[in-house]
Amino acid sequence: MDALQHFLPQVWFVILGLFLFLYITLDGFDLGVGILSLTSSSEERRSILMTSLGNVWDANETWLVLMGGALFGAFPLAYGTILNALYIPATIMIVGLILRGVAFEFRENANRKAFWNVAFGVGSFLAALGQGFALGSVFEGIAVDQAGHFIGGVWDWLSWRSILVALTLIQGYVLIGSTYLIMKTTDSLQQTHYKTAKIAAFTTLIGSVFITASTPIFYEQVRSRLFEPPQFYFFAAIPVLGLLLVGLLFKSLIHQQERAPFVWTFLIFLLSFLGLGLIIFPYIIPPSITIYQAAASSSALVFMIIFIGFLIPIMLFYNIYNYIVFRGKITEVHH
Repeated sequence: MDALQHFLPQVWFVILGLFLFLYITLDGFDLGVGILSLTSSSEERRSILMTSLGNVWDANETWLVLMGGALFGAFPLAYGTILNALYIPATIMIVGLILRGVAFEFRENANRKAFWNVAFGVGSFLAALGQGFALGSVFEGIAVDQAGHFIGGVWDWLSWRSILVALTLIQGYVLIGSTYLIMKTTDSLQQTHYKTAKIAAFTTLIGSVFITASTPIFYEQVRSRLFEPPQFYFFAAIPVLGLLLVGLLFKSLIHQQERAPFVWTFLIFLLSFLGLGLIIFPYIIPPSITIYQAAASSSALVFMIIFIGFLIPIMLFYNIYNYIVFRGKITEVHH
């Protein structure tokens, strides 16, 4: 029984990590496209960008709903504490998601699209900003008492490091959004997004390097874990592999390949996510509450695994089928 109580929280930590990774990657590119729509030089170009998302963006956001429900069921203490600590970033994200959802639907039927165009772009930016602040705050640590309840201030989430993480995440979204548009567009619009992808790759790299270098300097707990074998070898390999993938990404952009930039960006996201998971584990509320302390009962975790075991293949099939059906380029939009 003790082994099960130790093993099940680890399983759910991985499952939650999978949900979060799928959300950040899939909804990340359509948030990036939304942000890029603010820079479109014509209504025709903006319509192509919006059409590229029309049939996939709803499916992408289902992973966020699933992750929230799974966190509530598997780690109820973490759910309550994290939302309490991140009330303002979560509100910013939700307002952004509502704004872009309403704008997307209203824009289709509006005679004057300018307001809804801006609303969609601003909503995408706010959603990405809220997520970045939340990620930066969890990364930095949440103040809790011995019972795991939040005891910090309402503005604890706001610091120079959370701002840096938020800006880097936004650049990452613009990068993956640009590489997605390279696959979906042609001619001059495609050339534009080769340029935005190069710029976003450079700014994302700068932010990532600074975050990676400053983490062991400012956080003693992380530093002590980073430099102990065998963890040291894993952590040392991640930046090396990351730089290799960034080099391959730039090479694919310079040679104007169509699918390779998205693949390399996806792998960069995956590697970054693995690094973040290794730094945080086994904490669900860094830097003090572990997954074992915050986990629900073993019977609840087993029941949820059975339910999720059926649900994950269905959702993955739906997402994959969706992308297969709506693959191909968008060259013009009929009004």
